[in-house]
Amino acid sequence: MAEERTLKEYAIPSTEEPRAIIVYPTVEGDNFEIKPALLNLVQRNQFSRSPTEDPNLHISTFLRLSVTHRANQEATRLHLFPFSLKDRVNTWFHSLEVGSITSWDQMRRAFLARFFPPSKIAQLRAKLYQFTQKDGESLYDAWERFKEMLRHCPHHGLEKWLTIHTFYNGLTCMTKITVDAAAGGALMNKDFTTAYALIKDMALNHYHWTDEKTLTVFLPSEKEAGMNEISSFDHLSAKVDALSQKFYNINISVVTPTSILSPCGACGILGHTSIDCKPGGVVENIEQLNFVQNNQGTSSNKTFYKNLQNLFGQKTTLPGYVNNQSVIQKSSLELFRKLFFKSNRTAPGARGSN
Repeated sequence: MAEERTLKEYAIPSTEEPRAIIVYPTVEGDNFEIKPALLNLVQRNQFSRSPTEDPNLHISTFLRLSVTHRANQEATRLHLFPFSLKDRVNTWFHSLEVGSITSWDQMRRAFLARFFPPSKIAQLRAKLYQFTQKDGESLYDAWERFKEMLRHCPHHGLEKWLTIHTFYNGLTCMTKITVDAAAGGALMNKDFTTAYALIKDMALNHYHWTDEKTLTVFLPSEKEAGMNEISSFDHLSAKVDALSQKFYNINISVVTPTSILSPCGACGILGHTSIDCKPGGVVENIEQLNFVQNNQGTSSNKTFYKNLQNLFGQKTTLPGYVNNQSVIQKSSLELFRKLFFKSNRTAPGARGSN
């Protein structure tokens, strides 16, 4: 009968050695050793799943380092690969099932399935199919960028002849003319080997004999004939000028309203038009009327009433000049009417003439 453990013993961490995730192959002899220099090189090229890192490139770099240890390649790769992982990738490795990795091919497949899934392959393949030469991009730069896209997606599934078709289809019209001229008529009339060598030689020659290799940013294409290009600075300046003009127009409309630019045609008083003129109406704000007349309407009103005084020989008081008292003022038309009738009554022989 097995001895029962106390509850305290269940809480104590086990002293048993944890089981390894990788089942290492048996190594013949006792001379298996990984040099510290090789281990240091592997740790300098660790994969952390950053946006700039490529899982396929990491595998390729790791294989190039591990091949320096010629003896027991399978065991060497399985022992070294966990040291090439860090941060979240290292956490993923330790989350694998114990004893689930028994070969290097199995380790590589598990790594790529996690960090280079089929969805990413489909995305890169779609970008590869839609390859186009950029404006101002030379043949050499376009060719190097296309090859880099192929390296980033080694599982693209394109046959060799289809890669040339894809690259040629994405070139600009002028570049196609140049390539066809170099091919002696048409690049599509050549076989894959000849077409590939021709594009490679043309790109390399362009790199050797031009200064565009020093440029890191593609220059914009030249302006087409008959088309105007507007820079972003000029566009912004035009918007600022238009906005300033709008504010200026608003200020002008506030300072000089159209309602006080011309006097009324019936009574000669500013502030309303002849259509809105109401003879005998009540002026509700005498102070505002006085201000308008004193500043803008006095000249015309004085002339009007001066003519009345000369005509009838009587002194006429200008309406609105009543010491700023709030009294009812009669319109100029009504005053003119009363003065006219009054002069007729006082004139000698007025009744006889009628």
